[in-house]
Amino acid sequence: MGHEDGVVKLSDGTELKLKITIIDAREIGFSPFGGINIAVKTTGGVATINVPEEVRNQVQNKPFPPRSPEPPRDGWQIIDIVDYKPAYDEITLETSKGKYLVKVEAEPVMAARNMNYKSDFNEPIYWLNWVNKVSWRPSEEE
Repeated sequence: MGHEDGVVKLSDGTELKLKITIIDAREIGFSPFGGINIAVKTTGGVATINVPEEVRNQVQNKPFPPRSPEPPRDGWQIIDIVDYKPAYDEITLETSKGKYLVKVEAEPVMAARNMNYKSDFNEPIYWLNWVNKVSWRPSEEE
């Protein structure tokens, strides 16, 4: 079993941390993959690791975004992902077919930044979209 945070490098030099965690996993029937099907619930999040000083300086005099459950609607720019290391989490699950190692790998697919506002850390606001790749296999644990 293991867990590792991902790192996403953007074209403006910013590095983001991507974290994924398995909240619940349950056997839900048959599949050709080991004779069982597993449903997995996850949660994930993103944080900045490093924002270049020249990027940070561009938002130093910008306002904080309005407090709202959704992000601001203005100022978003799509930004390229130039490199990444996926995040993953894995657990051992007891099933009707024995123990299985369940893994979720989070792979970033789109990124955006907002230079009209600054975060609580005086950085641009970044938004990341990722996909979860779920797999399982019989566990080698005894």
